[in-house]
Amino acid sequence: MRAFDIAFEEIVIPLRTEETVRAISKYSPTGKVPVLLDGDVTVWESLAIIYYLAESFQDKPIWPHERVARAHAMAISHEMHGGFQALRQACPMNLGKRFVSRAWGEEVLRDVSRVEELWLESRTRFGSRGPFLLGEFGAADAMFAPVVSRLDSYQFDVSSKTRDYMDAILGHPAFVSWRLEALKEPWIITDYEEGHEVEEVYLPAHGAL
Repeated sequence: MRAFDIAFEEIVIPLRTEETVRAISKYSPTGKVPVLLDGDVTVWESLAIIYYLAESFQDKPIWPHERVARAHAMAISHEMHGGFQALRQACPMNLGKRFVSRAWGEEVLRDVSRVEELWLESRTRFGSRGPFLLGEFGAADAMFAPVVSRLDSYQFDVSSKTRDYMDAILGHPAFVSWRLEALKEPWIITDYEEGHEVEEVYLPAHGAL
């Protein structure tokens, strides 16, 4: 929504506290985030929110207008939503730190290989009009931003083309704003860092290492 200049009010609820589920349940029927409230409409789950926004703001190129590109964007977004579990579990998302690279198991490396394959195919087929997966920034890029963050934070060895795409996401104004807002939060869940050696820390003042 920030990337497409769609106005909204954000409600921030700290996670992993005694009040978390109760607080979220005031807004979401699942007790989980994200959830979007629009008048008498409640939408939960990331992709459902994206589809609702695309329908509500048809002047915004949230999905590509061209049919083949749009179908591809939807397919890879759904793959992201339901896949890459080994990578997600081994590498919790952390916008504030970069960790020492380490040996990863076969399943994690398989996920990373699939991500690189998927990004290369998307960029090769549809990326001629910009640095993002389908050229211009869209829903698929928003879905893969957490994967970009993981590959960067845990310093995976990736191809130069993968790195170029990662840098485009990491430098997008909406992502930069997201990271800076996150760094202002006082809550840190240290459990997610167990087993990982911190190499560098982002500074809240300017977001740079």
